[in-house]
Amino acid sequence: MSSYHKSILDQFKSYKSLGVKTFNQLTNDELHWQPNEDTNSVAIIVKHMVGNMYSRWTNFLTEDGEKEWRNREDEFVDSYKTKAELINAWEKGWDCVFDAITNLSDSDLERTIYIRNEGHLVTEAIARQLAHYSYHIGQIVFIGKILKAENWTSLSIPKGQSDAFNNEKFSKEKSKRNFSEDL
Repeated sequence: MSSYHKSILDQFKSYKSLGVKTFNQLTNDELHWQPNEDTNSVAIIVKHMVGNMYSRWTNFLTEDGEKEWRNREDEFVDSYKTKAELINAWEKGWDCVFDAITNLSDSDLERTIYIRNEGHLVTEAIARQLAHYSYHIGQIVFIGKILKAENWTSLSIPKGQSDAFNNEKFSKEKSKRNFSEDL
């Protein structure tokens, strides 16, 4: 696996982890909470992401990323009944992403694929999806922070602890590792 493959998989895994760590802090009712009708709940955001994952990453190199069988509008209808159902869908969506990326060869990275008939180099399509998923995971985390308030467990460097975090990092020898390993 090339360094690009490893790096991009690590990035996707770190964002996936932020979602999981947020789900772990929320109840089933909180996963379905919406501040108003025009704002998506965590459950709806997850459903949309999973639909996108299946559409974009199924037959990634050979079919348009917007599949005819995808019903994007249905992704915005809350239908998960339990937290376990939501997490199961989340895991299956991510499996689709990881399987597609893991199976890419270095020569595949310069191929052109299509999303809604718009050509993208594979590396561009991957960057597009990384940005899309990180955007939505940011929404998920923000909703979690709002709901849990003072009971929220930080997923990054907590306020007021930057100096201690940096001191810990700089007390170690230089090494190559993913930035998210210690969070």
